Amino acid sequence: MTDRLERLWAGWRGDYVGGESVKSDARDPSECVLCGVMAELGGVAAIQSVHRGETIDVVLNLYPYNNGHMLVLPRRHIARVDDLQSEEHDEFWWCVRIATRTLERSYEPDGVNVGVNQGRAAGAGVPGHVHAHVLPRWSGDTSFTTSVAGTRVIPEALDVSGERLRAAWG
Repeated sequence: MTDRLERLWAGWRGDYVGGESVKSDARDPSECVLCGVMAELGGVAAIQSVHRGETIDVVLNLYPYNNGHMLVLPRRHIARVDDLQSEEHDEFWWCVRIATRTLERSYEPDGVNVGVNQGRAAGAGVPGHVHAHVLPRWSGDTSFTTSVAGTRVIPEALDVSGERLRAAWG
């Protein structure tokens, strides 16, 4: 008897799963994609900036799940929530709260996902730099394109999302 589980063979992902080629968890901030984004907030990546705090930045995700998908991240290159100093901790969770409120005001979603994936095994794409995802969700926001083609349709340009969120922040 055979099982009904289909398999997609992707041998090229072995290095990633085994940790051979992932630089995003490097201890060196110069190799961290999120540190790079924050370093560019005054220039090229300014389109991503939603809020700059004392120790925490809020930016648009360049690869959003939905329009308005934000990342809340400390400026310091740290891997775990437990590594946040008390002032960073307070500002981090304040920004998560305000980001949620901002999404509700500007997009009127049916719900909001908030998540911190800490460590590669937990799903963190950048395990060396802790961050929270805050994104709007709507009932039925998974369309046939997502189900059949494995592709998300993002109808709003990143600069439009940024303008909308910056205007509603706070």
